[in-house]
Amino acid sequence: MVLRPPVEPMLAQARDSLPPASALPGELIFQPKWDGYRAILFTPWPAPGPVLLQSRRGALIQARFPDLVRDAARLPAGLVLDGELVIWAGKQLSFEALQRRAASRGRTAARLAEELPAHFVVFDALQVDGQELLRAPYGDRRARLEALFAERHLTDPWSLCPETTDAALAKEWFTTWTEVPGIEGLIIRGSQQRYLPGARALIKIRRRSTTEGVVGAITGALRRPQSLLLGRYDQQGVLRPVARSAQLHPNHVRHIADQLTPAAPGHPWEGVRFTTTWGSRTPLDVVLVEPELVAEIDVDTAQDRGVWRHPARFVRLREDMVPGDVAAFGQGAVPAAG
Repeated sequence: MVLRPPVEPMLAQARDSLPPASALPGELIFQPKWDGYRAILFTPWPAPGPVLLQSRRGALIQARFPDLVRDAARLPAGLVLDGELVIWAGKQLSFEALQRRAASRGRTAARLAEELPAHFVVFDALQVDGQELLRAPYGDRRARLEALFAERHLTDPWSLCPETTDAALAKEWFTTWTEVPGIEGLIIRGSQQRYLPGARALIKIRRRSTTEGVVGAITGALRRPQSLLLGRYDQQGVLRPVARSAQLHPNHVRHIADQLTPAAPGHPWEGVRFTTTWGSRTPLDVVLVEPELVAEIDVDTAQDRGVWRHPARFVRLREDMVPGDVAAFGQGAVPAAG
């Protein structure tokens, strides 16, 4: 069977700590988790044809990345690679630049390809020389990938994702590599795993830290809030939205509801349009509240211009703090005091 788009990528389930050695088939293999756009690249087979680039959701996006398509001439026919689209800004990754590339069209896409060249970090081979490898164990697929990079002398924009079977080294990566914007944590695979499209059969661990935000709005109702929208004051004293919590645990709902105050006229978020998820256009219904409560939240490293892209975990209300105690907008994940 020759693979053609759309192909569902194999996904990962979140964990808070390293799993036991028996968690996945075969030996555990650790890779850095990249903060980019998941993509699958197809070179034509068996007849000549275009290079295709598929997003995680199945959309074809090769027109937005003409630089990668041009350089794919170095790749053999009949290849299907699973990886992460990233853009380097100096020594760190820029998710903002990647968003601009992903939204570009036509002449803008061509211009941005020169200004903000994309890179493709490859971590799996689903097909080589027209031979589908989904049923092959990961160790065999990795060997085919390494041979491809060696034989073709592949360099930028193609990168082979580093990996290790040494858990101690993986912990060191988790501690040091995640200090650089663009590396979120670890992805863990099993050396004997088959590729299971659409299944959450891998494991991911994100580096997290605690910080605080001012509660400026909620979803749900005042007497039964479902999630919190949090902000920080910028240098001009304007409360800027920076995070949204995941759904509140029932144990927290009543305590928070007892302390919420309906917003008075002139709330700083009057007229602000919120959406259901990062990058979505679907509006989110919120209830504005007086920005007088401070919440401690657990966040990961995925941040764009001071705003966390993934839902935060609510930890507790910081009743010992007032909004003025919270770190300024854009200051990042500052460890919570106390």
